Amino acid sequence: MRVISGITRGRKLKAPQGLDIRPTSSIVKESIFNIIQFDIEGRRVLDLFAGTGQLGIETLSRGARSVVFVDSSPDAVKLIKENVKLCGFENSCEILRSDALDYLERRGTFDIIIIDPPYDTTLTIRTINKIIEFDKLNDNGIMLCETRADSLIPEVSAPYSIEKEYIYGNVKITRFMRVDSG
Repeated sequence: MRVISGITRGRKLKAPQGLDIRPTSSIVKESIFNIIQFDIEGRRVLDLFAGTGQLGIETLSRGARSVVFVDSSPDAVKLIKENVKLCGFENSCEILRSDALDYLERRGTFDIIIIDPPYDTTLTIRTINKIIEFDKLNDNGIMLCETRADSLIPEVSAPYSIEKEYIYGNVKITRFMRVDSG
């Protein structure tokens, strides 16, 4: 697992031990960042179900202003802290051990939200609905959701919209937008 691009390009990140954390594959990660490559600079990012932290770290490497990493697993939080330190991003992020749904009820808004919940749970739908209910995206904000390719994504209503779905083997990335209300 390495950082693909930006100021920490090529930096090797620590990988999880065991099967409790499922890192995004390098092919899917590269595809995600091809999708949002021009939307990262100076943005505030939320990495939900952060796991290893690799997706949020990649945004910091590419110029994101800050990242909030959220994961409920103590092992994941420890791993995220180690990887953030390896890249020197301690001052640009907040790392929280929290339930993602609870976190969404109490904190601010973001320019980019990355959702990569455990597969085969109801967390994807519940998280998307909670983000919309609490209006967590700023105007023109982007939400990216990683799921199995055959997963159903809920319909959303204005100001949110599904822009596009990308399929990479058995993985689907869904790009949502919050349309500027002004």
